[in-house]
Amino acid sequence: MVVNSVLSRLLAMRPSLGPTSGRIADFIIENAATVVHMSVTEVAERTNASEGSVVGLCQQIGAKGFQSLKISLAQDLVQPIQFIHEDLKRTDEVPAVVEKIFHSNIRALQDTLSILDSAAMIEAVDIIRKAQRIEVYGIGSAAPIAEDAHYRMLRIGLNCKVVVDSHVQAISASVTDPSVAAVTLSHSGSTRETVLATRLAKEAGAKTICITNYCKSPIQAYADVVLYTMARETEFRTEAMTSRIAQLAIVDALIACLALADYDNAVSTIQHTFDVLSAKRY
Repeated sequence: MVVNSVLSRLLAMRPSLGPTSGRIADFIIENAATVVHMSVTEVAERTNASEGSVVGLCQQIGAKGFQSLKISLAQDLVQPIQFIHEDLKRTDEVPAVVEKIFHSNIRALQDTLSILDSAAMIEAVDIIRKAQRIEVYGIGSAAPIAEDAHYRMLRIGLNCKVVVDSHVQAISASVTDPSVAAVTLSHSGSTRETVLATRLAKEAGAKTICITNYCKSPIQAYADVVLYTMARETEFRTEAMTSRIAQLAIVDALIACLALADYDNAVSTIQHTFDVLSAKRY
């Protein structure tokens, strides 16, 4: 749901807002270009308000939630071409488009590598190795990455399942236990379905690992380990692009570390599954 002219609506409503909503509105109006980069948790902290108050103000102006407000706010601030890719110009020829897209993806990988915490990766490997079962959650653009993580874990012999339906996620997460490791992929860290699944898994006793982009977001309250990506597309675009490249790189690194930690079993399983799949090739 896109709301036209977020700033105009906030300015018009400002005199009638209460103290808390007023602080949030003032912050958004004065820092519009910064807000499109922020999570709901960061805005709440900067305005000395709750996440619920931020979402409540968003709903007052007709947005479904904070993410919807950011999309609408970005439309107020940027040219339409930037919804395809921030670095593109409408006059760009094909070679320039290709070069800019590749450079953007390369930058996402370089930036992600620069902030990736090796200690967090070690802890994630330890949690997964100790688990009797792994569950992987992802919704929307994160779903294909979750399915890839599931496939890769199966190939190295791990007992894993992927859940990308929000209802099944909630049910499955609620019946986990301390023997389960739950891995959640959420670029924003604010998607209701995956935040709920992670919370339910945490409350059920499962160890939780989250792969996300924002250093502060609601999902992190329920994560035992956080592996951060660094991708820029959420500034303006409604669908994750470079974030998926960064998420895949983290999944690749995680799988490699897991395989090396249980080398003989991983190699044996990879060879066995390769033989099984070879029958499907001409």
